[in-house]
Amino acid sequence: MNKPMIPAAKPIIGDDERRAVDRVLASGMVAQGPEVAEFEKEFSAQLAGSRECVAVNSGTSGQHLGLLASGVKPGDEVIVPSFTFAATANSVAVIGATPVFVDIDIDTFCIDPSAIEDAITDRTVGIQPVHLYGHPAAMDRILEIAKKHSLFVGEDAAQAHGAELNGQQVGTFGQWAMFSLYPTKNMTSGEGGMVSAEGPEIARTLRLLRNQGMEKQYANEIPGLNNRMTDIHAAIGRVQLTKLEEWTKRRQELAAHFDANLQGVVVPKVADGATHVYHQYTIRIDGASAQERDRFAQALREEHGVGCGVYYPTPVHRLPAFELELDLPNTEKAAREVLSLPVHPSVSDADRDRIVEAVNAVATAGA
Repeated sequence: MNKPMIPAAKPIIGDDERRAVDRVLASGMVAQGPEVAEFEKEFSAQLAGSRECVAVNSGTSGQHLGLLASGVKPGDEVIVPSFTFAATANSVAVIGATPVFVDIDIDTFCIDPSAIEDAITDRTVGIQPVHLYGHPAAMDRILEIAKKHSLFVGEDAAQAHGAELNGQQVGTFGQWAMFSLYPTKNMTSGEGGMVSAEGPEIARTLRLLRNQGMEKQYANEIPGLNNRMTDIHAAIGRVQLTKLEEWTKRRQELAAHFDANLQGVVVPKVADGATHVYHQYTIRIDGASAQERDRFAQALREEHGVGCGVYYPTPVHRLPAFELELDLPNTEKAAREVLSLPVHPSVSDADRDRIVEAVNAVATAGA
């Protein structure tokens, strides 16, 4: 194979971002300051339905603070999907609470609402759905269940900037929502996260928690952490925010082309009323074992120069941190069969066509 590798993911950092960082460095104010405040306002207006937003130093920090702001304490239970990145459950566990793992809907890869109610106990305090790969979870049904059982809902929107369900943006359904700004996400601040809050009380608690529990210097109201975002990171995020709409459109164009032209694999489905933003374009090798899927991925990389990734090869409940024996058939099926193809905005039309040709050739060879 002499073709250049098409990377599975590619952060886009250009001159605009560099100039923004230089501006902050020249100002001499690099810690949390005016850039962070402006970034929060702009993010709120564009991606969070004008909900108050609180910038933090990582998506995981945002998730952790959201749970703390909801009053989660040791001994509580929070329902989460097992087919996700470990941070979803880690943020519950580090508090001393218990993540209760439930199955997913195999079509959307998001938490299965029908599995939630069976998992509720007298220790359950909340539900943490994940808008996986950029597809919104079934929030209408999840909110009904939460209301019935008096549970909070905290959205893991790490991969879903701009996704919608029935015209409503993700990040505006629950009491709070976390967006990741890690380099490979649909937009980045270099590293960081953003939390949208349902109301001023939660927002103020989040602000206290991220800043050592204080609003005024040395007037610590509650025990807190140092989870602040710097002005350097916020400046990068502000620039990226102006480009997100165009980048999302490109992701959706690429996904539509893949939908129409890939053969021999299961392309991702989009639920009625959902707007997918394709942080990942994830196919399934239907009926494959994990080893067969891995060989498929290896062929794409080595024979065709198409980068790809498996998100996620091991369900969270089976990781060494948790090691639970659970019957989650769709989760196990997804972990065996999923493979994510390049769908980032740097994928050219020529790259796109090569990806299609490669997938179809490998699928045909394995048929």
